[in-house]
Amino acid sequence: MPLKKWSRRRMLRVSAGAIFSNALLPQLHAADAGLKSQGKKGAVIGEPTAENVGLEILAAGGNAVDAAVGAALAASVASPHNCGPGGYGGHMVIALAKSKRVMAIDFNSAAPQLARENMFGDANGGIRSNEWKHGWLAAGVPGTLAGMQLALDRYGTRPFRDAVAPAIRLARDGFVIGPGLAAALRGSEKHLLTDPASARLIQKDGRLLREGEMFRNPDLATMLEDLAKRNSVESFYRGEIARRIAAEFEKHDGLLRLEDLVNYRAREVTPLKLEWGRFQIWTAPLTAGGMTVLEALSILKALDWRRIADASQKTHARLEALRVAWQDRLRLLGDPERAAVPVERLLSRNYANKWSREIRAAIRSRIPVSLSSEPRAQDGTVHLSSVDRQGNMVALTLTHGEGFGARVTVDGLGLTLGHGMSRFEPRPGHPNSPGPGKRPLHNMCPTVVWRDGKPVLALGGAGGRRIPNAIFDVLTRYIILGETMEDAIKAPRLHCEGGLNVQVERAWPQAEIDSLRSIGYQVQTGGSARVSAVSFDPRARECGAAVR
Repeated sequence: MPLKKWSRRRMLRVSAGAIFSNALLPQLHAADAGLKSQGKKGAVIGEPTAENVGLEILAAGGNAVDAAVGAALAASVASPHNCGPGGYGGHMVIALAKSKRVMAIDFNSAAPQLARENMFGDANGGIRSNEWKHGWLAAGVPGTLAGMQLALDRYGTRPFRDAVAPAIRLARDGFVIGPGLAAALRGSEKHLLTDPASARLIQKDGRLLREGEMFRNPDLATMLEDLAKRNSVESFYRGEIARRIAAEFEKHDGLLRLEDLVNYRAREVTPLKLEWGRFQIWTAPLTAGGMTVLEALSILKALDWRRIADASQKTHARLEALRVAWQDRLRLLGDPERAAVPVERLLSRNYANKWSREIRAAIRSRIPVSLSSEPRAQDGTVHLSSVDRQGNMVALTLTHGEGFGARVTVDGLGLTLGHGMSRFEPRPGHPNSPGPGKRPLHNMCPTVVWRDGKPVLALGGAGGRRIPNAIFDVLTRYIILGETMEDAIKAPRLHCEGGLNVQVERAWPQAEIDSLRSIGYQVQTGGSARVSAVSFDPRARECGAAVR
């Protein structure tokens, strides 16, 4: 059954996140608490406008994949600073309850064939310019639309034309600019105004758009409408739209060429899995960020972490597990198809046992394990989790990278590009250095949890490098400590990227903060990624949703 036609007034209400579906779940949000709703028809959570689009799809009889894809396409318009059809891409994990299958879809960006290892940095460790962050050199092949098409074709029940319809209306009719987008516009204005196509998109009467005003992108609406008429994204990669995108890259001295778009494919890949008692944790494989989460959890498993009685020692142990995983992430990880990455060794029992011995010694001596890393600020991204009445689940994360990505727009298409090239290590000689056709390492880690052979939780986060640690914290509480989804999401979180600098949320116990400082950590209060999750109770057949 196709979605009901939406009036302009109704679309404006949805864009403000104001529609509540009586048939499904009212969605609740709070900056400081994981809030939930319960129902039997399904749930979608992660971005207000997208959630309501996803709920409409579920109400019309779509499954969790249909809802996630429709929601993601809507978010790509309604949250243009975080993601978009020109966004560099992401990953999703899909769990099918009846067939007991779990699979992942990789729609990460690929570097152009003209990319070279030393295009941004030199052998002495220097970075030559800021072109790896912003501008046409910062953009690779946009993967988002290919990923959405693949998911629908293989596991959805609705055609692409139906899934993209709400996004088209949002782009054409517009939506009200909220505080987050207004702040992102102010923060990105300098770069966006240097690009004529971007400047036209973000200005009204020669000034920057403001909170409470309408954001419209009619060129993007026209492009998406063309794809909808064809019921396929094929022309985006191998047709007239692809030729227009490639021409703009050449015009602005970017590296992407038509052959890069023609050769790009989203792909189905095998998720990584960790067993823990009654639970199975499935997460997107490299180049996604879930491997870091599983490595840290495997070290806690080797430590028998739950049995550590002293709260301060327990915190010290979990911090060290994260630090080990982050050091390995920043030193060793990259595209496993283009670099030698020791995935099996890093997730092996022997490796976890080795580090558990070192961590136990560090706890006894009240010292940090000798590790180091290089922190780097990153932000942006949208994560969506969905569940339907059959218990099928999807965890889907997509991104531009930082706010508005590369901060350039394809003229005439309204297509702002993500900066996937910024997710490479700019210095040559690293497993994650740029290379032709290479996919960059990123932080997104959509994850699905099974209990007793049935999917019960789908989650992921938005917030750059804070995502893996936030997912680790939630899973630690949900799986190891046995907390509910809501309590696990409400609980305070910790962030560290391998060094001695640690950030904790304000609710973290002061006694444990003091203990970490006495050991030698530099502890400050700070924020976390925004985690969005849905749950399914196989017995009651009830769905839940929580976000913080």
